[in-house]
Amino acid sequence: MEIVRTVSWMKQIGRAAKQGDRILGLVPTMGALHRGHASLVEAAKSQCSPVVVSIFVNPKQFGPNEDFNKYPRTLDSDRATLEQLNVDYLFAPPPEEIYPKGFRTTVEVEGLSARLEGRSRPGHFEGVATVVLKLFEIVQPRFAFFGRKDAQQSRIIQQMAADLNLDTEVIVAPIVREPDGLALSSRNAYLSPDDRRAATALHRSLEAVKREIASGERDAARLIVAARRILDSEPGVKIDYVEIADAETLEPVSVLRNRCFILIAALLGKTRLIDNALVEPEAENFHVTI
Repeated sequence: MEIVRTVSWMKQIGRAAKQGDRILGLVPTMGALHRGHASLVEAAKSQCSPVVVSIFVNPKQFGPNEDFNKYPRTLDSDRATLEQLNVDYLFAPPPEEIYPKGFRTTVEVEGLSARLEGRSRPGHFEGVATVVLKLFEIVQPRFAFFGRKDAQQSRIIQQMAADLNLDTEVIVAPIVREPDGLALSSRNAYLSPDDRRAATALHRSLEAVKREIASGERDAARLIVAARRILDSEPGVKIDYVEIADAETLEPVSVLRNRCFILIAALLGKTRLIDNALVEPEAENFHVTI
């Protein structure tokens, strides 16, 4: 595996792959890799060669009171993990390569960024969209792989790619979970033992909604009540939001009719976690994927 530190060299690798008619795949990450990231790498390897994994803790997507300085940075172990996965290139640029002195540009996807996570974390998605567009331009991937755990993020990136006529197709892969249902996240490392036990309430609340939908409930407000009932029963959980939103517009829905997400954000101690389930029409019923 080759480690690439500069934008110029990464661009040269991307150009060479395109000129050689090779299908380059990109897995963008902020490091602290876990099995969820590994699943994205495997998905990329099944469709692409070469495969590039980027590791860059992006300062522009962290708010002033968020955990940028404390965010786990485990480059040595991440590099060993990627070598075991037979990744071709690790793109790990220093901040000044991505944001050189005088950098001024921000990317905003209107209509999708202000709600949900964007409401709780102002400026977050502008930082995400900006760095992802830069990665797409630098690496020039044919496919880029993201996890569905960050459902709003993936939807925003898909919209950006479509609006700007980018050559990169965005692939959204399933959520990878622990045996007790907790969605894998680099931030799980922050959880105390008590908070880790309480965190399973997010998954249990999604399961409760899934059961309600299976029993015929279609009213979004009642489904949200079912989810909140589970979350409220766990003293260690402080709810930020529970919403059911259209999968395309991310606007709230009142009655289940089309493809939508059940979206949860909560604080466990000082750690903020998100989770979701995808609800899809299937004949006269709905299929719920958690």
